[in-house]
Parts: sequence; C-alpha cells; structure tokens
Amino acid sequence: MRVSVLQRFRDELRDTWRILLREISTFGAVGFFNLGLDIAVFNLCSQVLGLGLFTSKVIATVISATSAYFMHRNWSFSHRARTGFRREYVLFFFFNAIALGVGLLVIAGARYGLDQTGVLALNLANLVGIGLGTLIRFWSYKRWVFPAVAADGLQPVHA
Repeated sequence: MRVSVLQRFRDELRDTWRILLREISTFGAVGFFNLGLDIAVFNLCSQVLGLGLFTSKVIATVISATSAYFMHRNWSFSHRARTGFRREYVLFFFFNAIALGVGLLVIAGARYGLDQTGVLALNLANLVGIGLGTLIRFWSYKRWVFPAVAADGLQPVHA
C-alpha cells in the first residue's frame, strides 16, 4: 500500500504540531509553577527579609530557574537530544541570565523611570519582565539548550 506524498506531509505536519503543542503546554505548566515560586521568593526576600529589589530578583530567579531546568529536562523537553548536563545547564543559565536582565530592566524602569514604589506596581513590573523573559526562554531552550534529534537519532539538530 503506497502512501501519497500529500498524506505523508499531512502526517508529518500533524506530528510536528502535536509535539509543539505538548512542548508549549508542559513549558507553560512548568513556567506557571516556577512563576509562583519566583514571586513567592521575590516577595519573601524584598518584603519580609528587607533585601534590595535587584538582590531579591536575582535570588528568586536562581531558585526558580534551577527548579525549571530539572522540570524541563525531564518533562517538557524529555523527548529531545541529551547533550550533556554541563552543556545544557550552562546554556540554560546563560539564557536565564538574559531573561533576568530583561526582568531587571523592567523593574528598574518601573522603580526609577516611573518612580513606582508600591508593592502592586513592582509586582506588575516583575510579571511583565517574566512574560518577556518567557518568550526568550522558550525560543532559546528549543533552539540551543534542548535541541531536536536528527532523523537518524544520533545527532542533535540545531534548526
């Protein structure tokens, strides 16, 4: 029984979208959990312990990013190539540092550019920074941290 080129194309497209939907949904679940963790740690550090905003944000990001790495490696992107813990972890934190920088810029803009000091305004700025960082993270994780496996199953593909 011959399968038409069009049928193979449709099957491949359906499989690609199914995988993408799975990655997005599990990425979202991991992100939602770690968003709560980030916000909780940020507020604990800044509001309860009295640490500075930037220090609080760095601490919150390191804790939530470490949790996210293990959840993404073992759930969101478990079907992708394993390229070594050290390589993945370094790249993961590199891209999280970029996302952290974006978050810090948003918080700095709210605090110093807009002169906002209220808890609600600073948390909204934090959420905006996290949202922008999330877009950076998803793209970079798929592209560099957890690359796709080649058709032969032997080498990672950086597509």
